Amino acid sequence: MIKQFILFLAVFTSGGFAQSVYKEVAKITDSTDYYLEIGLFNKEEKKSVSNAILFTEKAIAFAKKNDQKSKLGNGYLQLATIYYDIDKNELSIDNYIRAINVSDKKNPTANLALAYYGLGKCYLKKNKIAVAEIYFEKASTLYESLNFSEAIELINLQKGIINKEKKQYAAASSILQSVIENLADNSFITTKIEAYFQLGEIEMAQEKYEKAINYYTLANTANATNKSDFSITKRILKQLSVAYEKTKNTKQSLVFLKKYTQLSDSIHSHLNFNASENMIDKIQFDEQLKKIEQLDKEKKSQQKTLRFSKLIFVLSIALISILSLLSFSLYKNNKIRNTSNKLLEEKNKELTFEKEKAEQASKARAEFLSTVSHELRTPLNAINGITYLLLQEKPKASQLNYLKSLEFSGSYLLHFINDILEINRLESDKIQVETINFNLKELIENITTSFKEFIHENNTKYHLQIDPTISDYLKGDPTKISQIVINLLNNAIKFSKNGAVWFTIKNVSEDEKHIKLHFEIKDNGIGIPKEKQETIFDSFSQGSVEINRTYGGTGLGLSIVKKILELMDSTIYLTSESGKGSTFSFELLFEKGQKSEAIIIPKTSITSGNKKVVLLVEDNKINQMITQKMLENKGISCVILDSGEEAIENTRTNQYDLILMDVHLPGISGTEATTAIRSFDSTTPIIALTAISLNENKETLLSFGMNEVITKPFEPDYFYDVILSYLATNE
Repeated sequence: MIKQFILFLAVFTSGGFAQSVYKEVAKITDSTDYYLEIGLFNKEEKKSVSNAILFTEKAIAFAKKNDQKSKLGNGYLQLATIYYDIDKNELSIDNYIRAINVSDKKNPTANLALAYYGLGKCYLKKNKIAVAEIYFEKASTLYESLNFSEAIELINLQKGIINKEKKQYAAASSILQSVIENLADNSFITTKIEAYFQLGEIEMAQEKYEKAINYYTLANTANATNKSDFSITKRILKQLSVAYEKTKNTKQSLVFLKKYTQLSDSIHSHLNFNASENMIDKIQFDEQLKKIEQLDKEKKSQQKTLRFSKLIFVLSIALISILSLLSFSLYKNNKIRNTSNKLLEEKNKELTFEKEKAEQASKARAEFLSTVSHELRTPLNAINGITYLLLQEKPKASQLNYLKSLEFSGSYLLHFINDILEINRLESDKIQVETINFNLKELIENITTSFKEFIHENNTKYHLQIDPTISDYLKGDPTKISQIVINLLNNAIKFSKNGAVWFTIKNVSEDEKHIKLHFEIKDNGIGIPKEKQETIFDSFSQGSVEINRTYGGTGLGLSIVKKILELMDSTIYLTSESGKGSTFSFELLFEKGQKSEAIIIPKTSITSGNKKVVLLVEDNKINQMITQKMLENKGISCVILDSGEEAIENTRTNQYDLILMDVHLPGISGTEATTAIRSFDSTTPIIALTAISLNENKETLLSFGMNEVITKPFEPDYFYDVILSYLATNE
């Protein structure tokens, strides 16, 4: 009874008293198992899918917080089955993979087998038969090792269905007949019913309608004790009607069609019966309450009439007059209100329609720009890679200028593409602000050093002033601060040729834990006209066409600055006058940090005589050639495969020092291939190579078992640093 009461409160949390009681009970029962049980109750009893997901996610969060690894796997597994039941196939696959990743592979349980089985069903639904077979085979092997013979028949059922989809009808029939024989008793009755039904489907596909009717009838008979599952019953009745129609037996076809229709109606009635009954009880209760209140009022009215008849008469006349006036006033107001409401509804519809159009246009623009920037990265990787290789081969003096120009153009185009991707990320709200310990003064000095050559080229006098009272170590997001400062300094120097730039950081206020800083970047360059200052922070906006042609640039820098500062709860301010320079300023609040030991990463190298072998999984022939050549230049041997399927099978029998895995592969993707490899190899480093898009991020890719991510087109020095660091570690 206590358990039922708790479950009742979990479903009806909107009531005031129930909600307060539920909170008290939740304090006592707050655990992973408790949340999983409530999620399962909502799933199995068809109470609420949203509640099932909500409580299962609470179970996952609780398991993470309390480091309950095995129960975390149970949560992912339950969430995957919920998403599978509501046809959210991709979300189901994601959670099955997470369940597998947190499972103990050395001491496997039935839950790990169930996760493999679930992945098989998901890929079968996606019609990826080969992948589905891999996961069903894994599940079967585990069930056999755990001696779960009944569960093996579930997998055999799926194997029969796979053979049916491949039109290998003889093999499919043999497997399904074996399932029925091995489940001779009434255990797993639903599996037996499905096997009969699939045998009927096989005969229907071969136009053997009499045999199909026989198997459908066996399924219907076996289903007699399973009438609560309306979906199975409806499928059987519908196919019986179709099969009889094929044999020209319209009388029997009509019989089963009527049963099918009656069942659909009864389901609808069953779903609405309790609601109707409760509604009738409520109406009767309300009417009875009104009668009691009316009798009570009449009794009091009679008593007052006996005592104050004359006074009540006068008051009644006055009251009637007032009510009449009020009624007339209300009538007019109601008429006016109805007219106003109609106008407002029409305007609201127009605004809603325009809002949806604007949102769709914004989404389409973001997706288009993301796709374009993503697709440009692959050929750009080829351009930059080939240019780099040619520059390493000591070109002629006459060729060197051309190659340097090509290298510059490739770098410029990459910067432009990165800006487009960054602005899309910021607009999609997929960026989070970090809070880590860093040295602000060191960060600013490093940025200043990187601008030295640019400052010299523009003959600009650069002045840096940092308030000495500012703590060296702060807590914040150094990456985003770098983006802001680099964009503002780049503009200031670019537009102040032969002029001066002042970069000032002041301490505005501080207490024991926090400090607020004022950043100001000022120049005496060309300035910004008044009429352009309101739009200068818009994407792709510059002062004028002439400025764009003269100074170049993407017109995205200030837009990126504004959006990053908004994420950090700050605002960018501009004061400028044409011909007299510009001043950009903003303020940021930081937590005070503390000095930490700097981690020095030594330059890596490979011991001579110790030949390293790298597996490259890449479908683009040009990228294969470039990457192989870059590896061979460092004395590293390279094996090339074109697909994820080949990579899975190859790594079962071959050992590599490192795997370079392209994310976007035909067939099985790089992430799916990595997950499969990790099921039997947890040590070989796997590095993702990807032209990363709006919907990807490093954390997501690492969650599939990858060790590091290199973004295409990659810088050769960074590529070598990452590769050599992992190869040196494995020596």
